[in-house]
Amino acid sequence: MRIARRIVADIFLWRGLGALLALQLAVAGCSTPGRLPAVPSASTVQADTGLGPVRFLVARETQTFAEEARNALRKEQAYLASTGQQGPLPPAEFLAISGGSDNGAFGAGLLNGWTEAGTRPVFKAVTGISTGALIAPFAFLGPNYDHVLREVYTETKQKDIFRKRGLLKGLFGDAMADTRPLATLIAHYTDRAFLDAVAAEYAKGRLLLVGTTNLDTLEPVIWNMTAIAASKDPRAPELFRKVLLASASIPGGFPPVMIDVGIDGTRYQEMHVDGGTVAQVFFYPPSLHVADIADAQVLARKRSVYVIRNARLDPDWASVERRVMPIAARAISSLTETQGIGDLYRIYTTTHRDGIDFNLAYIPASFTVPHREEFDTGYMQKLFETGRAMAVGGYPWQKYPPGYEAPVPRK
Repeated sequence: MRIARRIVADIFLWRGLGALLALQLAVAGCSTPGRLPAVPSASTVQADTGLGPVRFLVARETQTFAEEARNALRKEQAYLASTGQQGPLPPAEFLAISGGSDNGAFGAGLLNGWTEAGTRPVFKAVTGISTGALIAPFAFLGPNYDHVLREVYTETKQKDIFRKRGLLKGLFGDAMADTRPLATLIAHYTDRAFLDAVAAEYAKGRLLLVGTTNLDTLEPVIWNMTAIAASKDPRAPELFRKVLLASASIPGGFPPVMIDVGIDGTRYQEMHVDGGTVAQVFFYPPSLHVADIADAQVLARKRSVYVIRNARLDPDWASVERRVMPIAARAISSLTETQGIGDLYRIYTTTHRDGIDFNLAYIPASFTVPHREEFDTGYMQKLFETGRAMAVGGYPWQKYPPGYEAPVPRK
C-alpha cells in the first residue's frame, strides 16, 4: 500500500494546481480502459477459469478447501509409502509470508540465512500475499532457488518494477504506474520448467497458495498455484504469472489484473488486485478445523507454522505535514498496519485451537536504515542482510502475536 500512496502523492505534488486546471480542459479527450462484463453477483461461484478447480472463494467454499487438504494428505501418505516410510507421519511445517513491498527483502534474507543455518524444513504448504506471493514460489521449491530471492531483493531497482505514468494517463487510466517491468521479471523466473518443478511437489501432497482480492466482489481468493502448475492446459503458465502479478498489484498505484472466466459459454472478466487489500498474511480459513480433515493418527503429528511478517511491529513515528495528502496517506498506513496485526491474531487463535505451534518473525526495531524511495536498492540490501544474519544465528521466533501475553498457569 505504501507504493500507491507515494506514487499518487508524488504526482499531485509535482504538477500542482496548474496541472489540475489543465486536466479539466483535457477530460473530453480521455477514455478509460475497457473490460469484459463482470461476473454477475449470483454466479460468482460458478465462474470458471477453464483449468478446473484451481482456486477457493474463502467466504463461500470452506468445504472445497477442506477437500483439497484431504487430497494433499492422501498424496503425501502415498508418496511417503513409495519411499519406504512407515509408522507415524513426520512433523509438518508450514510457511506464511506477508506483504510489505520492498520490505520483502527481510523475508528473502531470512530464508537464505535459514538455509545457511542448516535448519530450514521442507514446508508442507507455503502461502503468500503481495510481495509474499512473489517470494512464496521460490521458498516453496527450497534452497536451490535462494539465489533468485537474493537477486530480486538485493539487485532490483524501481525501474525493474514499475514506470510512473503521466497525470492524465494515470487519473483516467487504471493506475498511476505501469507494471509491465514487474510482469517481465515474473515471466523470466517462472518458465514451464519452473512450473513443472512446482507440479512435481504437488504430486507429493505439498501446496503453494497465493491470495488475491476480487475487486468486483470485494472477496479474498486463494489460488492453488500447485494445481495451476500441474495443469497441462497451455494457458496455465499465463494464469500462474497473472495471479502473482495480481497479488502484488496495489489498487490505484498499480493496474489491476483482469482474469478471464466463463459461465455456460459466456465470457466474463474478474478484476483482481493485491491480496493485501483484505489480508496482509494468511494460513487457512478459520472456519476450517484440522480435526475435520484428519484422523487420530494425523492429528497426533507435530505441526508448526512459521509466519514471516515483512514489516516492523514497533510504533512507526513520523511528523505528519498538515496537508490533505500526507494526512490521508498516514491514516491509510495506520489501517494497513492495524490490519496486519489483526491477521497475526487470527492466525494465532486458529492455530492455537488446532494444536499447531505458532512462530513469528518480523523486522526488528533495531533496523533503522533510511528508506529514500520505493525499491531503494541500498535499503533492500541492508534489510536482506539483517534477515539473513538473524537466521544464521538462530532466529528468535516469537511464540505470540505482538501485545499478547501468555496466560499465567493457575496454581
